[in-house]
Amino acid sequence: MGTVVDDASSAEFHAFFERHHAELARLAHLLTGEPDAADDLAADALLALWHRWDRVRAAEHPVAYARGVVANLARTRIRSAVRERRRVALFWSGRQERTEGPDVPAVVDVQGALRELPFRKRACVVLRHAFDLSEKDTALTLGISVGTVKSQTSKGLAELERRLGQAFGPGGVNERTPRRVPAVGARIDATEGGGR
Repeated sequence: MGTVVDDASSAEFHAFFERHHAELARLAHLLTGEPDAADDLAADALLALWHRWDRVRAAEHPVAYARGVVANLARTRIRSAVRERRRVALFWSGRQERTEGPDVPAVVDVQGALRELPFRKRACVVLRHAFDLSEKDTALTLGISVGTVKSQTSKGLAELERRLGQAFGPGGVNERTPRRVPAVGARIDATEGGGR
């Protein structure tokens, strides 16, 4: 498992890093809910890719491979009970301190609802709606079938709608603020400032 050191491989990896680091960090953030850990998870994934760069660069879909590594690292992080408690504590303490950006009540509600979804449903919803990946690309990233992506995305969205409907009441109006709730997909995208 030696690291590739020739100049061409190094330059190619550097270009891949520059092109995809932000996207991988965004994916890590949406999957874990931890903005502070997102860069670390993306960096860990890219380090793992560097150690396997010959294999990754020869893959048919290197970006899907990279997303899969991030998803696996995020899953491991979420399963850790200590880190789970830390993630929840960071979310609640950071929520009160933020005063600007997209962290409006609707976004906070979506982030909370996303965290309550089982990992596979959450990953399918995030990749399909926040990253606008096709069902095929989502399946490649997660190493599952297209049918499973369709099923998990559909069930995940239904569960989000149910959870958010409970939070916002029958008319979709949150008791905290007099506004209508935007569509789930729009709120998922808003968790990262609205850009793809």
